[in-house]
Amino acid sequence: MKNKMPAMKSKTHIIITVLFAALLSASCDRVQNKAKKTINKSGETVGKAATEFFDGVSDGFDKTLQCEMSLSESLTGAGLKTGKFFIENADEGKNNRLVVYLIFGKDFNSSVIAKVADKNGLEIGRSKKSIESKAGEAAYFDFVFDKRSYIESKSKIILDIVE
Repeated sequence: MKNKMPAMKSKTHIIITVLFAALLSASCDRVQNKAKKTINKSGETVGKAATEFFDGVSDGFDKTLQCEMSLSESLTGAGLKTGKFFIENADEGKNNRLVVYLIFGKDFNSSVIAKVADKNGLEIGRSKKSIESKAGEAAYFDFVFDKRSYIESKSKIILDIVE
């Protein structure tokens, strides 16, 4: 019997070692999956917070730097309305292109002038554009100002028919 005991101990030792290794491996996989899920969830939370932060900053910029644009009575009487507008860089200038979405309620064929004044009412530039459109149409139109004109925050923009 003495000879059989060490062989059984050896087989039992191997079985226990294999079971322990399997449990350890399964445990590591669970820990690894749990860690991966936690990291992904944390990354998702951080990404969402960063997006909300930057959206808030850009919303603040939009409100702080927003220009005011209006149409003259002549243009509104001619059936024009505006949609979105924004300012871009053009021709080696900075903030010197006004892009306006115009909506036409009536046929239109005339030159339009865009006048820009800074927040203190001091005129900084003018730009003309010949526009022709049919009732029911809408499109973006660019008014490019001199490269030295800088449409700054809280500028006032007026569109009018060239007389």
